Amino acid sequence: MKRRDFIAVSVAGSSLALLPATAFAQVVDLNDAINKAGRQRMLSQRMAKSYFAIGQGVEPELADRTLAGSMALFDRQLVELKVFSPLPEIKATYSQLESAWSDYKAALVGAMPGKAHADSVIMLAGKVLQLAHQGTGQLEKVSGKPVGRLVNIAGRQRMLSQRMAAFYLSASWGVQVPTSSAEMTKARDEFITAHDVLKNAPEATVAIKDELHLAELQFGFFDAALRTLRPGTAAARHLTDVFTTSERILQVMDKVTGMYSKLS
Repeated sequence: MKRRDFIAVSVAGSSLALLPATAFAQVVDLNDAINKAGRQRMLSQRMAKSYFAIGQGVEPELADRTLAGSMALFDRQLVELKVFSPLPEIKATYSQLESAWSDYKAALVGAMPGKAHADSVIMLAGKVLQLAHQGTGQLEKVSGKPVGRLVNIAGRQRMLSQRMAAFYLSASWGVQVPTSSAEMTKARDEFITAHDVLKNAPEATVAIKDELHLAELQFGFFDAALRTLRPGTAAARHLTDVFTTSERILQVMDKVTGMYSKLS
């Protein structure tokens, strides 16, 4: 079966169990828009992570479902965000993102994941990430409220969890090793700094702090897995640990972002 055909089948059968049902609703307000815009950043990195996992035979069935589900969700949210865009410059950003996404999607589904195409996937994922981040920042600016900033920061944690895993997997594959290792470390440091901001925010409720504590516990496991990085020689179990623990952190931080987005 061709890669493109397999993705189509996988999309139809994927459950996206790690993301909440609200991920599929229309944009309801500005905080929700910031949440979904930020989720697009995460998906750009989650797809790269899944591509690198499939290429190395890491949890292949789960990675295929994750890639397919992420692509379907990115498509849907892109349409929603274009429709919602409150200003011409924001709509223009999402038109640019649509073009970048078309190139990225073609790279992801055009053939079975292979090391020869990994450099291109990293480049295209970065371009999609940059535009998705730009759109999120524009929406936060329209909000002009402290809670809008917190939704953005919490949502970015989702992206960083996937970015760390993606660069771990690329370095383990021997792809852009110095850059991948440095970007993984940078994302780790940014995650820790932002976590403190969220935890100490006056707007953080008891329920939000409980979830952030759970994220801390999960990050302990994740960080231990990341520290096993040995470029080009990673053990299969370490690759699996990184993939699966990044998904668990994503689940928690997606919930936290949703909780912040519901604050007035």
